[in-house]
Parts: sequence; structure tokens; C-alpha cells
Amino acid sequence: MKISILTLFPEMFAGPFEYSILKRAQKQELIEIELINIRDFGIGKHKLVDDTPYGGGAGMIMRVDVIDHTISNIKNKQSLSLRDEKSKRKRVILLDPKGKQFNQKKAKELAKFEHLVLIAGHYEGVDDRVRKYLVDESISIGDYVLTGGEIPAMVVVDAVVRLIPGVIKDESIKTESFSKPKVLEYPQYTKPRVYKKYSVPKVLLSGNHQAIELWRKNEALKETKRQRPETLKVTP
Repeated sequence: MKISILTLFPEMFAGPFEYSILKRAQKQELIEIELINIRDFGIGKHKLVDDTPYGGGAGMIMRVDVIDHTISNIKNKQSLSLRDEKSKRKRVILLDPKGKQFNQKKAKELAKFEHLVLIAGHYEGVDDRVRKYLVDESISIGDYVLTGGEIPAMVVVDAVVRLIPGVIKDESIKTESFSKPKVLEYPQYTKPRVYKKYSVPKVLLSGNHQAIELWRKNEALKETKRQRPETLKVTP
């Protein structure tokens, strides 16, 4: 998979993408991450990328023409067809607080594409014509507002990459929280067997795999009821 990230601050991505699973996935050529500086396509001598909002208001708005030129540069290099609903190869996404909330189901969906193009907005926001006409969808990582779309882009990349075949073991993915619909992962323990007055549950030491499996299912359900009961509600 190729992931192109359009951002005003490409240097922000240096750390998160140079460690652990993401670093290994790049080294194994399972993914390619391309950082594109939106300012390179800015207007005029000063490479302007934003302007004041029509109708008045606080802050500056990122310009639609600048973002369009940036996307078009990728299109020309990769022969991508933007807004082609039948395309299975690529997905152009705006990271936006107004977008649909990101979850594990969406991560699995995005992991099937060959090319993801992520647009990290900044300042007061992005000209709404970007959302309406230039991207396939907009995504939010939660009901809160961040300084820009860079951190949300990192979150999406991390969640998606680990689902690409070969990046991590399939068994690890199957038992994770949210991999099974609406249920969190069961509790995990390792050595020491007893730490201070806290012991590992006896069933995990029994060697009885059937009992362990049943315990894990029950504990996963308990954990979900305790931490995220809303995920168990049946939608009418």
C-alpha cells in the first residue's frame, strides 16, 4: 500500500513513522509513506495557502485551489482518477472534525485499498469545496477539536497499516478489541506470576484450554459492559 499525506508540517511525522511496526512495514516494503508539503503548491512568491473567510469570522481558511493543485500533482504522478466511486485502488480522505467517526470497521475497509491520500487540514479549517468536490470522504477521530489534521492522519495510518497482510500476525488481530463486533479484548497477563499481593488468575495457569477460552470470552464481555456498555446496545 502507498499512503500519501498532504500536510503543511511534514516534519511532524518523522518520529511516529520511524519506530516499531510502521518502521518494520516500510522496511519490508509492505507500505510506502509519502509526505507532501502543501506549501510547495502555495500561491505567489510567499506560497500562500490560506486566506480570510468570506462572510467574516475568526481565523484563516485553507484555499481550495492550493489543495486541488496538491492533489492533482499526485493524480498526475500516479494516474489516479479522483472521485471515481468504482475505483478499488485509491481513497482520498480529508481529516476533518465534521467527518464520520473513525473506527476499527473503517480501518479494515481502508486497509483494502492500494493507495490512501490523506489531507491534513490546519488553521481555522479548509474551504468546504474540498470536502464536497475533491475527496471521497472526510474522517474524524473523535468529538473534539485538534490544532490540525496531522495527529488524526497518524492515527489513521497506524490503525490501517497493522491490518495489512504480513505486517503483524493474523492471530493478534483476531483477538484485539473491536476485531470482534462490539466486544473489547480480554485481560492479558504475563510474569511474574505474583506481584506484591496481585496474582494472575488461576484459570490461566491451569493448562485447560477450553476453560481458558471460556474465561476469556466472559471477561471480554465483562470488560465491555464495564468500560464501553454503549457498544452492546442493540440498534432498533
